[in-house]
Amino acid sequence: MDTRRPLRTLALVLGTAGLLISGCSSGSSTSGTSSSAQAASASASASAVPAALKPFYAQQLSWRDCGVTGFQCATMKAPLDYAKPDGGEIKLAVSRKKATGPGKRIGSLLVNPGGPGGSAIGYLQGYAAIGYPAQVRARYDMVAIDPRGVARSEPVECLTGSQMDAYTQVDQTPDDAVEVTKLSGAFKKFATGCEERSGEILPHVSTVETARDMDILRSLLGDEHLNYVGASYGTFLGATYAELFPGRTGRLVLDGAMDPSLPSAEMNRDQTAGFETAFQSFAADCVKKADCPLGTTSAADAATALKKLFSDLDAKPIPTGESRELGESLATTGVIAAMYDETAWPQLREALAGAEAGDGSGLLSLADSYYEREPNGTYANLMYANAAVNCLDLPPAFATANAVTQAVPSFEKASPVFGKGFAWASLNCAYWPVPATGTPHRIEAEGAAPIVVVGTTRDPATPYKWAESLADQLSSGTLLTYKGDGHTAYGRGSDCIDTAINTYLLEGTPPAAGKKCS
Repeated sequence: MDTRRPLRTLALVLGTAGLLISGCSSGSSTSGTSSSAQAASASASASAVPAALKPFYAQQLSWRDCGVTGFQCATMKAPLDYAKPDGGEIKLAVSRKKATGPGKRIGSLLVNPGGPGGSAIGYLQGYAAIGYPAQVRARYDMVAIDPRGVARSEPVECLTGSQMDAYTQVDQTPDDAVEVTKLSGAFKKFATGCEERSGEILPHVSTVETARDMDILRSLLGDEHLNYVGASYGTFLGATYAELFPGRTGRLVLDGAMDPSLPSAEMNRDQTAGFETAFQSFAADCVKKADCPLGTTSAADAATALKKLFSDLDAKPIPTGESRELGESLATTGVIAAMYDETAWPQLREALAGAEAGDGSGLLSLADSYYEREPNGTYANLMYANAAVNCLDLPPAFATANAVTQAVPSFEKASPVFGKGFAWASLNCAYWPVPATGTPHRIEAEGAAPIVVVGTTRDPATPYKWAESLADQLSSGTLLTYKGDGHTAYGRGSDCIDTAINTYLLEGTPPAAGKKCS
């Protein structure tokens, strides 16, 4: 299996940014001042588990065969509402692959691929527990828990497959009041669908609550400290754990880091600029090739050509070989999906060439991979959980359509190609049925063991400056830099990065401050 992030999981991060219609606030949620967070901080500072939570920490995991060779699965119970631990339970899916040896077992290594909304169990069974370096898998039990509201853990549901098809095709770059009303209506219908189908769980899928679930799991696994590798949004989840439970924090790798101190609007604008940087890198590579469908002169000309293609598709969608046509929205999604990993650039060139020739199937396939749409028209719950977590973790980027209109110029300055669409996508949390419980704040995690923060210089979804900021905020943070393209760095082909992280996970020694790899 390719060690780079597979296309089918591309949306695991993008949803965090308020990017597309199904996106939300920028991968990084932030829940620092909620009552749940305050309660968690109090419990973390105490040596004993609070009496009301003891039944959860005392439960026994009953491991069973998963139906996937080498893996075991179990179900863990947690309070639906940590403020009222006796007010109901939520069942969370857990999976593990035990350490293979040789070498002394270190403990459990929890992994999370991001999102929010990405299935950690899917990531574990499909990649981490078979694709992480052999020496890491030899000495750790590889473990994952699907966060509350995600995949196997009481998933948030919002729309039918046909409704989601319609939602993903709504014009994200409205040109007049009628189109603004239609886009706003799509956001409202999405939010209403979530409330109707998943109203009970919607107030209880915050990152703080998921971090607290991880501490119950740590205890049930018999580990004194949590060892963890989180990618993208998973970095915010890991940093939140360190903030709540600094004394229980072990070896944490936060790869493709989020900046928890930023409000939604600033985060979304930063990510808009990140995708512009990634596109410029793609375009500079594309124009050197004879088959570049965006011309062979300059990256600036390639950007102009792409904008024209989007404009043409806005005016007249093209066939795809199935009932859905390719309009501007799905085409934009397809291009964005390929920005996550430079190994997807050849596929993108081919898809763009097809679109130029009137065949939208290539870009539609990329868009479907982003949305995790199956060929039978069903969708994974990725985008539903993504909105549910993001809209709870941070106040909306914009409260009204007028506010978006005023912000569009600043987004277009950040990205002439993607800016307008990203700005309007930032409106979706304005109609969310549950008020946000978190606010932007710095995470220092005073007293935590050394934490490794990894940043990629041309990362589209988590701009490099976010990694710099998080490493600076964390009292024990160390920044590890990968100078290159793509989203996240561990396991993507850099021996320098992999060696530094493997050494940390196996020996507990973080890389030297300021270490850079290429």
